[in-house]
Amino acid sequence: MTGDLKIRKVQTASGATAVQIIRYANNKRVVVQHVGSAHTEDELTALCSKAERLRESLCIQPSLFSEVSQSSRLLHMDHLQLNAVTHTFTHEALLACCRECGLSGFHQLYQDFALMRIIEPTSKLRTLALLERYFQVSYSRRTVCRLLPELLTHKAAIEKAAYQTAKKHFGETFSLVLYDVTTLYFESHKADDELLAKGFSKDDKSKQPQIVVGLLVTPQGFPLMHNVYKGNTFEGHTMLDIVKTFQRHHTDVKPIIVGDAAMLSYQNMQMLEAEGYQYIVGARLANTTKSFLESIEAKLAHQDGAILRLPYPNCSYDIVCAFSEKRYKKDKRTFEKQVEKAKILIERKEPGKRAKFVKKSENLKQPYLLDDTLKVKTEKLLGIKGYCTNIPEDQLSNNEVISHYHELWHVEQTFRMSKTDLRTRPIFHYTHDAVKSHVLLCFMSLMMGKFLEIKTGLSIRQIKDILWSVHEAHIIDSLTGEKVILRTNLKEYYDSGLHNLLIKH
Repeated sequence: MTGDLKIRKVQTASGATAVQIIRYANNKRVVVQHVGSAHTEDELTALCSKAERLRESLCIQPSLFSEVSQSSRLLHMDHLQLNAVTHTFTHEALLACCRECGLSGFHQLYQDFALMRIIEPTSKLRTLALLERYFQVSYSRRTVCRLLPELLTHKAAIEKAAYQTAKKHFGETFSLVLYDVTTLYFESHKADDELLAKGFSKDDKSKQPQIVVGLLVTPQGFPLMHNVYKGNTFEGHTMLDIVKTFQRHHTDVKPIIVGDAAMLSYQNMQMLEAEGYQYIVGARLANTTKSFLESIEAKLAHQDGAILRLPYPNCSYDIVCAFSEKRYKKDKRTFEKQVEKAKILIERKEPGKRAKFVKKSENLKQPYLLDDTLKVKTEKLLGIKGYCTNIPEDQLSNNEVISHYHELWHVEQTFRMSKTDLRTRPIFHYTHDAVKSHVLLCFMSLMMGKFLEIKTGLSIRQIKDILWSVHEAHIIDSLTGEKVILRTNLKEYYDSGLHNLLIKH
């Protein structure tokens, strides 16, 4: 009982007042604990409050009516120390996002490394330091070196979680999926024979080795599946590989495949049709015959919004063409600049880098000429966009074909998020498994980022700023040893609606 323990105040030789917790045994006073020595009235009050709390904790049966005074919750300004500032709330929120995306079943190290790419994408070594600093979460380098290479064994399970998330949270039926590729370069000039290679770079880093990444997403831009290819792989050769893998894992769906003109090849289309797929891809009208282009131009007659469907020459699919006055004006400005640039280069007797409308001549005095044939062909295409599809018009109207194709901007936006907000590039790893693990971690971050964006309508940068505005101050009263954590106001968090999606309390 608390009655067995007493609080004693006694003057010391130095003139201070010592505060002790004592008990009596066999008519003798026994000091159970020395609480401290006070030199001022405030210090004495604080030590007495601390002694009262200690007395309660030392009792076998605590008092039903605690006698701890209200002053026990008072902090003494002269003795306060700011011990740390953390962002554990952000950590809790993003771990909740992991749960919503079906990623909570994987080791928390994978979750922490993925969510840190949203907060501050950096090297693996610095990520460890930031996890400790921001969230008071620590991993040994040995644990990281052991677990990260094993991440690749979970690739299929992570992509299954992406599929289930799209189905559960976005009501996705997977009747339509979008596909595109991008390139990721390395901070190195050394290529190899298996993965790292120099090729056409979408990052304008042609002198550095790269990899090609193919990504399959929903019409909203939520990632479903990805794969990594050698850096000089032609992007059109990657689509069927990912589509067939997706189909093998999800036999209950048969989506329409949408891809840009880079995916268009007769072989690709034949293989998709042989597998029973319907598709919509961008058409390369410049590769068709002059007579076919003249037919399209005549039928569209430069009427804004005009659409027509024609069988593609010598192929089993149709081409849907549309004319837009807005596109015509844009194309015309670009066309005129290209022609002017070509004329300047020809006059200088220079071929230019990727210059259009410049062709070689057999005349040594005039080595380059204006390509009039290509110029005429391009002029006929101004304002016209083509789409190849094997879907009959009675199943999918021409307007729906065009509308579905225009959803491809979601893939481009997802890639932009990956490269800018999540900083997937440049890559500093060199072993193939490390490279693929890095890309898979970024895929997990992409799942979380797109989930939050789609659900809230905010950009990932806005979401990060809202979460990061919440932080905790860890304060210690050096006199009493009492620790207090103060959290900043959550108003912006609640106003954003994130609390309905993540941490409900």
